[in-house]
Amino acid sequence: MSSPALVVMAAGMGSRFGGLKQIMPVDDAGHPILDFTLYDARRAGFRHVVFIIKHAIEAEFRAAIGDRMEQYFDVDYVFQELDRLPEGFTTVPAGREKPWGTGHAVMCCKEVLDGPFAVVNADDFYGAGAYRTMYDFLAVSRPERDLAMLGYVLRNTLTENGSVARGICTVTDGVLSGVTERTKIEPKGAAAVYLDDGAEHPLTGDEPASMNFWGFSPLMLRELEARFPAFLEASLPENPLKCEFFLPTVVNQLIDEGKASVAVLPCAERWHGVTYQADLPSVRDAVAELKRRGVYPERLWEAE
Repeated sequence: MSSPALVVMAAGMGSRFGGLKQIMPVDDAGHPILDFTLYDARRAGFRHVVFIIKHAIEAEFRAAIGDRMEQYFDVDYVFQELDRLPEGFTTVPAGREKPWGTGHAVMCCKEVLDGPFAVVNADDFYGAGAYRTMYDFLAVSRPERDLAMLGYVLRNTLTENGSVARGICTVTDGVLSGVTERTKIEPKGAAAVYLDDGAEHPLTGDEPASMNFWGFSPLMLRELEARFPAFLEASLPENPLKCEFFLPTVVNQLIDEGKASVAVLPCAERWHGVTYQADLPSVRDAVAELKRRGVYPERLWEAE
């Protein structure tokens, strides 16, 4: 069995944040969140990393992140572009700028992965324990149908600076039954609400939430590739400019069809991220506190 790889989805430009947030420093030493992601991943055992980016940001990304990481990881680059379409789909809809979604991003990795792999967002601070938990799961030989997801406590994933999208999970005996995407979740005291059709709907804040931290086998790559054409056929006529092929949607389909079982790995870490510019001070404060507690050294890679 190949050792687990880490796939980092970094193709998004951060429209709500404004700018290339993947390389925005979050501490006085100049580390972006991605440095903490990779540092935590290496400590957990990962040695192969795949960066999903766009050609448009390649030079900037390599200079800020990729070139430095080549001394710590086997590094591959995969490019998620709008014209990367299956046979029979030759034209990108006029005016389309939005990427095809997280499912399409991971599907693009099929040529560089041949074993188990984790998937994370480039702009999310997941916490060191999350990488250890996922690596330990992936490092054990399992049937291809056995997948995994990090399950965060919803209230630990929210920001005070606006609404967020989260996958609210239904879990039975530690196994995922389904993920419901809620696109407008906001904190409300110790609980939360989500907005739908102009109305507020209550959440306890204790719900297991998906932060797009997945553990997959090559099964997922084959299923994504097989299902993407049907997604395009169904979605392009109705929403050619903004339809997206999401990972949780395909995970739900595999669960419903009995093709996969997804273990929900409990995670008590607190998520930090820069969804909005106003999130930066709180992320920097959190990083400073983690360094004060000795979770991270002042300069991450000096001891490597």
